[in-house]
Amino acid sequence: MQNYAIAIHGGAGTILKSKMTPENELAYKSGLQDAVEAGESILKGGGSAFDAVESAIIQLENNPLFNAGKGAVFTHNGLHEMDASIMNGMDLMAGAIAGVQLIKNPISLARAVMEKSEHVLLTGNGAMEFAKKVNAVFENDEYFFVQLRYEQLQLAKQSNSMILDHTENLTENGEKKFGTVGCVALDIKGNLAAGTSTGGMTNKKFGRVGDSAIIGAGTYANNKTCAISCTGHGELFMRSVVAYDISCLMEYKNLSLQEACNIVVMDKLVKIGGEGGLIALDTRGNIVLPFNSEGMYRASKKQNEDLFIGIYK
Repeated sequence: MQNYAIAIHGGAGTILKSKMTPENELAYKSGLQDAVEAGESILKGGGSAFDAVESAIIQLENNPLFNAGKGAVFTHNGLHEMDASIMNGMDLMAGAIAGVQLIKNPISLARAVMEKSEHVLLTGNGAMEFAKKVNAVFENDEYFFVQLRYEQLQLAKQSNSMILDHTENLTENGEKKFGTVGCVALDIKGNLAAGTSTGGMTNKKFGRVGDSAIIGAGTYANNKTCAISCTGHGELFMRSVVAYDISCLMEYKNLSLQEACNIVVMDKLVKIGGEGGLIALDTRGNIVLPFNSEGMYRASKKQNEDLFIGIYK
C-alpha cells in the first residue's frame, strides 16, 4: 500500500516578510493548515485523492484571505467571475468551469461537470444553467463582498489596469500576489488528483479566463507521472502549457519530478517573463513546491511526517 501525501497553495508573488504583520501571517498559516488537514483526514481514512483535493480546496474557497470562492476579486463591472478545474490521475477524467458567478464552491461545480456531463469545460451562462440543474450551492453578492477586494478594484480602476490580486504599492502591505488556490494529492491506492480554483484578476474585462480553468495549463494529473496545480500569470502559464509540460518531461524524457519542475518553472517560464509557481506530487509521494517569485503560500503533509507550511523563499 502507498503512503499518502498532499500539498496545497494559496497563491504566489511578491510576498515579503517585511510587509507582513504577525497577525496576517498567523491567519494565512492557519488557513493553509485547515485546508491540508481537511484533505488529509480523507486520505488517512482510506479515501480517494480526488475527494481530498476537492475537500482541501473548499476550505480555501471558504476563506476570504484567498482569491477563490468567498475571497474572489472584483471584475471591472463589480462582479465576481470564478474559474476552477479538477482532474483525476487514475483515468484522466477532468471537469472545469470558467466565468461563473455566485457559486459558493466553484471546485465542486468543476467536479460536477466531470461527473454529470459529457464535457470537460463549461463557461459563463451555460455553466450557470448547468449549476442550477445539478443543485450547486449559490450565495448572494453580500457573501462575496470583501472590503480589501473592493478597495483593490477602486485602485485598479484609477490606474485603468488589471491587477493580479495584490499589486505592489496598491495595498497597505505592498504585496503582489497571484491569487489562486490549488491542491494535489496521492491516496493509499496510488492514485493522483489535482485541482485549482481562482477569482482571476482584479478589474478584469471581456470575460477573461486564466490558466486555472485550463486542463494541461493550470491543472493536470496522470498516474503515470504527476499531479500539478499552478499559480501565477495565467496568460504565460497557458502559453507554456506548464502543468502538462512537467508531466511530458517525466513521461518522455524520464526526468524526476524535481528536474522537470526546475526546467519549467526556473528556466522556461523565466525566459518569457512568467512569474509564479506550482505544487507538484508524483506517484512515489515526492513533493516539489517550486516558485520563481518572492514567495508562495504553500503547505504539504506526507503520511508519518510533520506538516510543512511556507510563505517566503
